[in-house]
Amino acid sequence: MGDTATIQGAWQDQQEPGEAVVAACASTAYDMESGEISSARAFTRDFLADVQAAHGVSVSSRVSETAQLVVSELATNVVKYAPGPCLLDLEVRGNTLTIAMWDSGPVLPASGHADPQRVGQHGLEIVLAVCQSFEIRRQPVGKRIRVQLSLQEDLHDDPAGRSPWGLP
Repeated sequence: MGDTATIQGAWQDQQEPGEAVVAACASTAYDMESGEISSARAFTRDFLADVQAAHGVSVSSRVSETAQLVVSELATNVVKYAPGPCLLDLEVRGNTLTIAMWDSGPVLPASGHADPQRVGQHGLEIVLAVCQSFEIRRQPVGKRIRVQLSLQEDLHDDPAGRSPWGLP
C-alpha cells in the first residue's frame, strides 16, 4: 500500500436495541511507513468532521486535535516497532470516540516512568495522559491497542480555546 493508503468502509450507522445514540465507524488499512502517519491523522480528522456534519455530534477542534495526536503517536509506534500492515478503526458511540490500531508486531508496548531528561519515547505517556481508557490485547497475529476519548470538553479546558499542546 505504501504511500497510497486504501480507505475501506466508511459509514455504518449502528444502534443497539433500546439505545438512542448514533454510532458511526470507519476503518482504513496502511502499510505503515512514516509517510502514512499524516494520512492516519487526516483520516481521523475527516472522520470526526463527517460525524459532526452527518450526525450533528459536537466535536470541538480541541477534541479533534487530541484524537489526531493519539493516532499520530500510535502510528509512530507502529513505524518504529512493528513496520508493515496496520489497521485503524474509529468509532463514535454517544459521546465517546474509540480509536483502535492493530499491527503485526508481537511485542507489547510499555510506558516508561516519567523522565524529563529522556529524549523521545514519550508517545505512550502522552496517549495514557489524554485518553479515558487504554487497553492492549494480543491477537493471533500481532496486537490491538484500543483507547477511548470523550467528545465532551473537559470542565478544566482552557477557556482561551487553545489546543491540547498550548497552541492557539
